[in-house]
Order: sequence, then structure tokens, then C-alpha cells
Amino acid sequence: MSAGDDVAAIVIGRNEGARLIACLDSLAGRVARIVYVDSGSSDGSAEAAAVRGAEVVALDLSRPFTAARARNEGAARLGQGGMPPFIQFLDGDCTLAPGWIDAARPALIADPGLALVCGRRRERHPEASLWNRLIDREWDRPPGETRACGGDFLIRSEAFAQVGGFDPRVIAGEEPEMCVRLRRAGWRLMRLDAEMTGHDAAMTRFSQWWRRARRAGYAYALGASLHGAPPERHYVPQLRRAILWGAVLPLLALALALVVSPWALLLLAVYPAQAARLAARDGDAAHAAFTVLAKIPEALGAAGFALDRARGRTPEIIEYK
Repeated sequence: MSAGDDVAAIVIGRNEGARLIACLDSLAGRVARIVYVDSGSSDGSAEAAAVRGAEVVALDLSRPFTAARARNEGAARLGQGGMPPFIQFLDGDCTLAPGWIDAARPALIADPGLALVCGRRRERHPEASLWNRLIDREWDRPPGETRACGGDFLIRSEAFAQVGGFDPRVIAGEEPEMCVRLRRAGWRLMRLDAEMTGHDAAMTRFSQWWRRARRAGYAYALGASLHGAPPERHYVPQLRRAILWGAVLPLLALALALVVSPWALLLLAVYPAQAARLAARDGDAAHAAFTVLAKIPEALGAAGFALDRARGRTPEIIEYK
């Protein structure tokens, strides 16, 4: 059996246009089947995918859309034709690196205890904007055994089925949430020292960065609500930092300034001090500054989760594009 014959790909997307075409073309000849799950595109994405030989699944948008649900429906479609041993998940704004399957598949075959492998995801145009550069740095993680992955990875279908796939209720951070359940079931996860995908964030505005950070905060709160108990404490440290730096400290400074003395606003000097500390440690002033600033939208995202939960409201996906 040649590389890729026992691998199928699931791609999800909506209105990705040329990015989707590039994504599907990068998979051609590297996997045995491609399932594309479309979430109500109006730009001809579904038709373009069908022309390229993908099996197209049109998501029923009368039910709440989540990326988790889309990926699960892609897996269900794969199962109709006989589930392959390995599934490559890929977002529609990504392209697969030419050598990725040849590196990832043997790693899973050699170690039956591995549920999935991921690699280096790179932002394709980090020079296009500060926001793209910040995301490219976010993708840069050291190789080795890992606790979680992002949206692109090669997984053993046996492991995916054992944990029931993605939780369709999780509107953000659905991959790390599934990874918690995989590790709880005894599986291990590995990040390979190999190029995996190129990603096109297409972020050109501060508002996009803000919404993405708010989505992260929502994910922290949601993840902690599901798996925050010891010993996992999933997303608990991230949530606590968001609440402390994004809500408690600024609100405390404002309250003290109003009630005690305007000099209490000097408490806000901890923010530039923290950014300077991070910049000295990492050598990247912009990354440090926005790491600190991100705590405010993250706190807002966490508050949004709390409100949704209190009202019993079905959450809506937070998109930045």
C-alpha cells in the first residue's frame, strides 16, 4: 500500500474562494478520498470542490453551525464508503505541505499508542500584516509529545471513533477539547518536526485580531467548564490569567480611583511593566504587547460564555474573517 492510499481528508470551509481551491489542489494525489463540508458558501465553493473530485457535504444550517459539527459530518460521510485507517483534517484556508503525509503516516504506523500527529503550521503571508505575524508565531510550537493540536492533524480513525469525534457543542477550542478525551482514553499525541500546512489568516485589521482573541477567551471558559477539574485543569490557567489581567486589575484600578484617589490609576502601570518583562524574555516587543492586551478581549469572551450559560442560550460561532 502506497503512502496516502489508507488516508482520507476532511476539509471544512465557507466562502474560502481561491484558498479552498489551493487547499484541495494540495491534497490531490496525496490522499485516497477528499470530503469537503460546506457551511453555506455563496461563492461557488461547493461546486468548485465537486469539480476537483471532492465528495461534498452541505451542512444543514437550520441547526447551529460549529466547526466541530462540520468535521463530524465529514467523518460520517467517510464512513459511508468504508472508514480509512487515517483521517487528515484540514481547514479550507490551509494548504497541505508536500511531504506531510509521507512524514505523518509512518509515525502513526510505527507507534500504535499515538492517536494523532501534527506538525508545523505556518502563516503563508506573515509579512502582510502585524496580525499575520503574530499568528505565525502562535503556530510555532516545539516538536515532541503534546497535549493538544490545532485544526490540522492526521488522526487514527480508531481513536477518533473511540472518543466520539468532536463535541458539536464546542464552538471554539474544539480540537484541544477532543485531545483531552483522547489522552483520558489512554492515547498519546505527537507534534512532529515536519512542515504540515500553510495557513492564510488574511488578517489586516485590529478588529479581526480582537474578535479572534475574544473567541479564545470564550474557548477558555467553555473548556474549563467541561474539563477544568483536577488533574486536567483544561484551560484553567489561561482563563485565570484572562480574568485577572483583563477584568480584575483594570476594574480594581478604576474603582479605587473613583472611591479612594485618582492616583490608584497608577496600578495600570503593571501592564506596560508586564509587556516589558515578556519582551525582555522573548525578544519580541510587539508580541509581548499584544499578549498583554489580548487579556481584555479574552476576558470579554469568557464573560460572553458565562452570560450564554446563565441564559441557557445556544452559543453562536465567533468568526474573525
